[in-house]
Amino acid sequence: MHFTSEQHFDGDFVERQFRLGDTPGILWTPSSASETEPVPIILMGQPGGIGMERMYPRLMARARSAAALGFASACLEMPGSGERPRLPGMDQARNRLRSAILADESPSADVIDELILPLVEQAVPEWQSLLDELLRLPGLADRVGFSGGVIAIAVRLAAIDSRIAAAGLFAGSFIPQSTMEEARRVTIPLHVLLQWDDEGNDRAAALELFDAFASTEKTLYANMGGHTGVPEFAGEDAARFFARHLK
Repeated sequence: MHFTSEQHFDGDFVERQFRLGDTPGILWTPSSASETEPVPIILMGQPGGIGMERMYPRLMARARSAAALGFASACLEMPGSGERPRLPGMDQARNRLRSAILADESPSADVIDELILPLVEQAVPEWQSLLDELLRLPGLADRVGFSGGVIAIAVRLAAIDSRIAAAGLFAGSFIPQSTMEEARRVTIPLHVLLQWDDEGNDRAAALELFDAFASTEKTLYANMGGHTGVPEFAGEDAARFFARHLK
């Protein structure tokens, strides 16, 4: 991991772009972070296939909110997104998904696996490698949260990496059956956001996944509206969740 740029905002908020090998990422840190007073860090997931450049305004807004709580935050370009090489078979899987949706059919389990599992298999080790590097930096504490992105990635990471202390999940992506099984190994506190009328989400599957989590503290936050209709106050609720569990 090496840093490629540094920019200061408002005197108390620092953005550093980096590369983890050939993969670009961004680290945002409040100026209060120091070796004697390290701050927790939130790993910010993204949807697949969009890329950090297009997502940057939303990522920056999330990072500012985290910094206001005294948290650092980091994101990493998703496999197959942005300038990264396309994943083999991903375009075909997306086409099969679109065909099913246009035909008003539920995507088959095979299509969901082809679309989601290659992302999980590549992204999760990358997040773990990034976390190895981040926790070597002065000013960052080993209290780590994961927020948003493809829910199957977050579930796998929470199930296998004990450094993740809490997760805020967005039930807005397709769920492989293997993710349902992995959810039974997740015991950390969870805050799950569900848009009740999400046109691209299987509500029943989202509820089944929530039920599968083994966490003794888990909250399902459901709001009316579609995939892009998340109300502004939902972010405030997620912020309070991370403040409780990472401070």
